[in-house]
Amino acid sequence: MSMIAGFSLTDRARVTELGTWVEATGPDGRRGGALRFDSRAVAVPGASERLVQAVLADRRLTDGGVSGLVPIADLVTAGPEVWLLVGHSISPVLSDLLTAPAMDPASAAAVLVETAQTLVALHAAGLAHGSLHPGTVLIADDGAALLAERGLADAVRGLPPAPERDVTAWAALARGLAATWASTSPSAADLLERVAATATTHGLAPARDALLAGRDALPGGLISRDVLAGTARRWATPSTPGMSPVRDEGEIVTMLRVPGPTHESARFGPGVAAPGTHGSPGAHGFPGAQGSSSTHASPGAHGSSSTHGSYGTHGETTAEKIWREGNKPAVLSSHGTRAKKAARARRRRTVVSSAVFALIVAGAVLAWFSVRSPADLVVQSVTVSAPKTLGCRKTATITGNLVTNGSGGSVTFQWLRSDQKEPIEQTETIPSGKTTHSVQLRWTVKGEATAKLTARLRILSPVPEGQKVEDKATFTYKC
Repeated sequence: MSMIAGFSLTDRARVTELGTWVEATGPDGRRGGALRFDSRAVAVPGASERLVQAVLADRRLTDGGVSGLVPIADLVTAGPEVWLLVGHSISPVLSDLLTAPAMDPASAAAVLVETAQTLVALHAAGLAHGSLHPGTVLIADDGAALLAERGLADAVRGLPPAPERDVTAWAALARGLAATWASTSPSAADLLERVAATATTHGLAPARDALLAGRDALPGGLISRDVLAGTARRWATPSTPGMSPVRDEGEIVTMLRVPGPTHESARFGPGVAAPGTHGSPGAHGFPGAQGSSSTHASPGAHGSSSTHGSYGTHGETTAEKIWREGNKPAVLSSHGTRAKKAARARRRRTVVSSAVFALIVAGAVLAWFSVRSPADLVVQSVTVSAPKTLGCRKTATITGNLVTNGSGGSVTFQWLRSDQKEPIEQTETIPSGKTTHSVQLRWTVKGEATAKLTARLRILSPVPEGQKVEDKATFTYKC
């Protein structure tokens, strides 16, 4: 079985612009994933340091309450290779499901609300995704939309964050879902087209709010994850372990670990290696790759692994600076006044950032309650079909196709025939996980005549409050 830093790789993989994603099982037995970067991408000068910065920024966002990103476990080197390890399955992505027949407008709206919410949080933090498209939107087992590869494409290319590109990409995503998942509902497709235009002219937050406010245009007025969750769970079929040889864990070096001070470093001064330590530099010059220890060593662990550095002074890497600035209080220098002012400024920025993230989290909670669909079954719409003509003493099969929110339960309905006054009332049970269900009426016509006959199907319950859900079909009897 092929492994990388405790992640067991399977035979399921997909290629992206950055490299190859491989489905994996994490050390805790849960589904995860590993991205092996294309060697040409990480060979660009400064790319490895920028990747470290992007990954650490993601971790800070996650710690701050942003939940719409794929959780990152580690960024490691394995010889000449660079791997990103994530604590979440890497499939299905939105591009896998665009042509899936079961998808519906409620699912499209749920994806758009949640991706907009995450992008708003990124932009508030001064960051951007940089490569938003159906291949970087992951559908989790509970139907949530998570963004993958956040900032990685910009990192390898050396591009600054560009929120406007995210807005354009989100608008294109909305239009794509309008043409696919919402194609059966003109009013839903029109709503998604309108919010795409709103995003382009006014921004993502107004577009998200317009989508939530306009949900009445969706079938049943629902924004639901139910179909997404069911599809994602069905997608999670067991994978076969890869057949490559076991990778030597001794080669694995995390790019994110910042070594803590040891007894020797305290004695000989910061940045000075103790006599007798090895003098080879970190593997391939990647920041944080200061030795050959396993990735299982925790940041700042004392004495759990050897520390390899140049004998004498070595400069602090970008990763170390980021880690230390984000995790240690400011130390006053001899320029006391200036240091105090800088510390106060940092505290003000921290307070402002905390307030911003509090608002973001509050918005996410409101969006979640808006997206959550009711647990009870709801019939959103119905269409009735019948044969065009019927001959002497024949039986017509009238079919009613119900569209639901995917929950299970009982449906009560009536068939009304134009040749009789009393309706035919029936009840059927629908299993959960299905968004369509068919019911039938068999109508036998006798006698010699030519007549137009109509069958009407009326759903009595459960239906959206205040709405009438019914349809009819007409056929000609000739005898």
